Amino acid sequence: MSVPSPTPSPTMPAPRDAGTPAEPPPRIALVTGAGSGVGRACALALVAAGWTVVFAGRRLATLETACAAATAPARALAVVADVTDADSVAALFATVRGRFGRLDLLFNNAGVFTAGVPIDELPLDAWRAAVDTNLTGAFLCTREAFRLMKTQRPRGGRIINNGSISAHAPRPNSAPYTATKHAMTGLTRACALDGRAFDIAVGQIDIGNAATDMTMAMAEGMPQADGSRRPEPRMDVQHVADTVVHMASLPLGANVLFTTVMATAMPFVGRG
Repeated sequence: MSVPSPTPSPTMPAPRDAGTPAEPPPRIALVTGAGSGVGRACALALVAAGWTVVFAGRRLATLETACAAATAPARALAVVADVTDADSVAALFATVRGRFGRLDLLFNNAGVFTAGVPIDELPLDAWRAAVDTNLTGAFLCTREAFRLMKTQRPRGGRIINNGSISAHAPRPNSAPYTATKHAMTGLTRACALDGRAFDIAVGQIDIGNAATDMTMAMAEGMPQADGSRRPEPRMDVQHVADTVVHMASLPLGANVLFTTVMATAMPFVGRG
């Protein structure tokens, strides 16, 4: 569902009577992979927290369904975009700039799993799919966000990257996914440093076993480092969404550089 054309502009508050408290400016967020799973939960939570949110993803119908579920659908905008395509990402951010004039939060959430196969059996296309979506997609969106956040007034903003438990320790036969999530950590650290001079705060949330459609197999049984296969506990995805909202709500002078949110009993601590 589209956001109606704001009147007045989101960056130009309406005249007010003397003595009337000023309305806080709208906060604009962009969530990639917002049609389902973690992205959908976080986008909906941001709307509920008062943000105007751009739900970005590859499937319009899925995005529109997610927007319709928002507590305030008028503050939810569906925009089709493919984060692996530089032109598509540029068009996405042009829409954000043209519609709202600024961006206060980017949640780089879009990502894909790869089939769990030994690396010597891994097709090159599967490797490239993971790198293109999980890493290059985050780079392309971050590059555009920096361009906008450095020039908008007031200057600055926040970027949150979706890392993973796999940014710390791998699962068996997960080389593409694990490599991209370790690389995401490097991207987060580098951009957190480079963003300082421009009031851009960059952080990362590493998630373990949030209950979504993508993680249903975990409840049935996952390969373990000892060669066994066992079910793993999952947690409500809302806990992830609440954490992202907390990170997003901080003033730009404070930053959660890294945080881990995980199902308490999952086999991560001591994995291997």
